[in-house]
Amino acid sequence: MMPNKKNGTNFKSVERRNFLKKLTLIPAGIGLGVLPSSLALSQDSVAKSVKALTFDVFGTVVDWRSSIIREGQLLSANKGFDIDWAEFADRWRGGYSPAMGRVRSGELPWTKIDDLHRLILNDLVAEFGLTGLSEIELDHFNKVWHRLIPWPDTVAGLNRLKTKYVITTLSNGNVSLLTNMAKNAGLPWDAVLSAELAKHYKPDPEAYLVAAELLSLSPEQVMMVAAHPSDLRAASRAGLRTAYVIRPLERGPGGAVDRNEDGEFDYTADDFMDLARKLGA
Repeated sequence: MMPNKKNGTNFKSVERRNFLKKLTLIPAGIGLGVLPSSLALSQDSVAKSVKALTFDVFGTVVDWRSSIIREGQLLSANKGFDIDWAEFADRWRGGYSPAMGRVRSGELPWTKIDDLHRLILNDLVAEFGLTGLSEIELDHFNKVWHRLIPWPDTVAGLNRLKTKYVITTLSNGNVSLLTNMAKNAGLPWDAVLSAELAKHYKPDPEAYLVAAELLSLSPEQVMMVAAHPSDLRAASRAGLRTAYVIRPLERGPGGAVDRNEDGEFDYTADDFMDLARKLGA
């Protein structure tokens, strides 16, 4: 059967040319016939509006649990202690929130995290039978929190994110602790911000708002990055954007992982490199 023609024009050829012309209107990187979703467009807008990323540190940037276990094992090797250091690490970290609660209630005045860590450690030394340690040794062990080891993706991911954003800590850890940690672990922060500067621990809103103010940014221009949903929810209530980075090994193997499938946070990432890709850094 002969093709339909009008004035010598092959209509199948015209249709094919029109189809190919339409293809050129599809943005690069988008699959054939697949348009960007509203979520992708929304995330792109967020990535462009954000100017600074503030990072939770303990558990998000560094592996506190494995670091404490390792230094505890070294202490056992030198002193002959027979200690379950995984339990010890969990108990030390577990005393963190109750200790901050004593400050919030007025039982204690404003207290640096270094000093709260030492109060918790003093109780654990007695409970676990860590006898015979000098004050110098106790002080050194308490400052294990200054020497925490970063996750494998941390340094490379931060350097990549730094190419597009100001990156800074926003931790309950005191400024000297965070500074020493950065020096020890090679963390490339543009600034070191702490709840100490606001005299309010996270999740108090003042901690997030003072950080934004110190960066001369509005809250919505700042994105809080954390492995803890409660931290991100508090940041969101204060007006910050949020990025949830999954750290399934923070509390050891077998820990439950919330994948944020309901889209509660602006971004969810498997690690800092994944976050950098999603933010276009």
